[in-house]
Amino acid sequence: MNTELSPVLIRPTTEEDWENLKTIRLAALLDSPTAFGLSYATAATYTDEQWRERASPQTHPQFFLALRQGQAMGLIGGAENVSGEYNLIAMWIRPQDRGMGIASRLVNAIKARAIELGHRRIVLSVSPDNADAVRMYRRQGFTFLPEWEPLASQPGVSVQKMEWRSDR
Repeated sequence: MNTELSPVLIRPTTEEDWENLKTIRLAALLDSPTAFGLSYATAATYTDEQWRERASPQTHPQFFLALRQGQAMGLIGGAENVSGEYNLIAMWIRPQDRGMGIASRLVNAIKARAIELGHRRIVLSVSPDNADAVRMYRRQGFTFLPEWEPLASQPGVSVQKMEWRSDR
């Protein structure tokens, strides 16, 4: 019996990934409701067609999946905001798959995409109390900014902005 794990593939979503995107996104929203600007209650009402649109590579944000044998283990999104900043959003790894370097690979995919699109800076919002996420983002070269905002899905939760610059 082969006990080796099959490789993890990191790639942008396509419309055909809509069910994987739906499954992993809803799991993330259930697992960590105070980590995302979107609520589970809202996302659970999306139609299959809306999930197909979200998975499309032409849609913003653009999502990337971490896949093993066709099953999503994690996701990350990237999009330009109204101010022209490139945002890292929706970062999440299934609890049983954490600690395997998948998060770093997903962040690297978003960094590469941002640079490909002409951005040299990426911003994200995170709760400073989310120690594991903060540690991983710091290892990836992100630093805290003195900017706070209420989390859209949980107005009682404040998140702080972090940034990464490609010139560091």
